[in-house]
Amino acid sequence: MLDPKLLRESPELVRAAIAKKHLEVDLESVLALDAAWRAQLTEVEALRAKQKAANTEMAKLPKGSPEFVAKVQEMKTVSAEVKARETGLVEIEAKHKAAMLSLPNLPHASVPEGRAPEENVTHATWGDCLNFSPVAKPHWEIAGFDKIIDFGRGSKVTGAGFPFYVGDGARIVRALLQFFLDEAVAAGYTEVNPPIFVNAASATATGQLPDKEGQMYEAVADGFYAVPTAEVPLTNFFRDEILDESALPVKRAAYTPCFRREAGSYGKDVRGLNRLHQFDKVELLKWVHPSQSYDELEKLRTDAENLLRKLELPYRVLLMCGGDVGFSQAKKYDLEVWAAGQKRWLEVSSCSNFESFQARRAQIRFRNAEGKPELVHTLNGSGLAVPRVLTALLENNLQPDGTVKLPKALAPYFGRDTLRFG
Repeated sequence: MLDPKLLRESPELVRAAIAKKHLEVDLESVLALDAAWRAQLTEVEALRAKQKAANTEMAKLPKGSPEFVAKVQEMKTVSAEVKARETGLVEIEAKHKAAMLSLPNLPHASVPEGRAPEENVTHATWGDCLNFSPVAKPHWEIAGFDKIIDFGRGSKVTGAGFPFYVGDGARIVRALLQFFLDEAVAAGYTEVNPPIFVNAASATATGQLPDKEGQMYEAVADGFYAVPTAEVPLTNFFRDEILDESALPVKRAAYTPCFRREAGSYGKDVRGLNRLHQFDKVELLKWVHPSQSYDELEKLRTDAENLLRKLELPYRVLLMCGGDVGFSQAKKYDLEVWAAGQKRWLEVSSCSNFESFQARRAQIRFRNAEGKPELVHTLNGSGLAVPRVLTALLENNLQPDGTVKLPKALAPYFGRDTLRFG
């Protein structure tokens, strides 16, 4: 959520942010509603002050005196007016909150202009995309692939996008997750095992609500949402709390299954492991001092990159343009691996700085040197998502004999250096 003071004093900055992110927001209506809410709040506060003053005066008068009786009547009139105005205030407060939640975060000055993914900027690359076996092919075309990752039976049991992992398929998922978590702990993150369902307040705090309802699975009877990423429960760990400044930055890592409806997804980009409704991911999250947040973003990105390097996967880093940076983010990098069989880049991590946008919604603060509460900045990144990392491993390392050679860093976790189908 944006600082209301910023909206009132510098509406042109908010207007520019909306334009840079290419979002449709009726800012004039938000400004008008904010003005109406403040005017009504002022009226109610004035009536409450009048009520309090009358109360004080009445306490000084002899009970039963004409002046006392007159004050009682005045109090009744003021009280009735206060109740009537408070009812209207509650209604406009709800509309005001909803309007404020419709405003996106301001993009950082370093975010490039652009509307579409094609306008994202390549920030860095690593590895050789050409040095792969001539037998590389899309993973769903590899002989025996369906024996270790069974989409047909997953579809029968649940639906499309919910595969079974069998044998070496299950084993490689477990190996990757343990590798990601061990590397995160070695990099200074504390491991957390969070809930995989969250309430609406948690989803609102991180920006999933009211922006992404259609992308989440909901347990309607309980008002819970299955997590689209561990970012949601992790960020809310400190909701409504004040941290010690000396504790910053706080760094946490968590594995969860992730659930996304992916409404509207179709075509070649969703084949095989490219896009699933349920998948496994390790999330990296930081609560940091505002003065350090962009340095911490670069460190976060480096932590994610190091995983790809150890897995010997060529990748590129994209600096996302305004139209692709996201509603809640101030700045975002995407990490994409090269999948040799498909001859295309696949996103495996997004590393984002939200500045105080999530922290204001969640009221996560620290006490600064002057002893005053101040909002932290929150950052998160995938470290990493399993399916597309697995896709690149299968396609890039496919051998002529139909096996897959695993990178040295992963082999100890898997128990051998070769994955077999069937």
